[in-house]
Amino acid sequence: MKISVTFFLVLFITTSFAQLPDGFVYVKNSIPDIKVELRYCYDNNFVGENVDGYIENVAILTKEAAMALQKVQVELRKQDLSLKIYDSYRPQRAVNHFVRWAKAVNDTIMKSQFYPNVNKRHLFSAGYIASKSRHSSGSTLDITIVDNKTGEELDMGSPFDFFGKESWVANTELAKKQLENRGLLQKLMLANGFRNYPKEWWHFTLRNEPYRNQYFDFPVE
Repeated sequence: MKISVTFFLVLFITTSFAQLPDGFVYVKNSIPDIKVELRYCYDNNFVGENVDGYIENVAILTKEAAMALQKVQVELRKQDLSLKIYDSYRPQRAVNHFVRWAKAVNDTIMKSQFYPNVNKRHLFSAGYIASKSRHSSGSTLDITIVDNKTGEELDMGSPFDFFGKESWVANTELAKKQLENRGLLQKLMLANGFRNYPKEWWHFTLRNEPYRNQYFDFPVE
């Protein structure tokens, strides 16, 4: 009986991993100590609900992006710090969910928390929402840094997914420590093969990403 249970457990795990297309990996397999809190798996996000396609709190990236991210984590470990992933690969169905939400201009339940100074009608023109996302190509991710001693996220001056100038990389109207924290994240990510998105301090894409302009739709599970 024990052999039978073990067999089915192995079969289940193998089947689960086989769901990823070639070229994609679970980030935890490469970086076991990385923190993962996929905000779109839950309701603590600008939409205010679990987003289509997010089934499990597991970070997925292309092999190339995961390898580059591993180098960043190695540097942070030396300071007793860790990366924390808010989002990584994002299925196209999730992007479609964002588009539907953005067009429902009267749904502003999360406005005070995530976009208090931006009119929801302008989210497309302001570059915060789009019908296609680099995330769906598998080499883009949203991250921050965590203090391993306290378990707390470093203060970056604005929350993840806060739409506004406060989150822009070029924003200098921050406390000294906030600027230092952002500077550390930017420095390490850019030095290890990523480029940033000017309007979001947390957003990075691997240079020379393998599936540029290909948009996948397999679920996050």
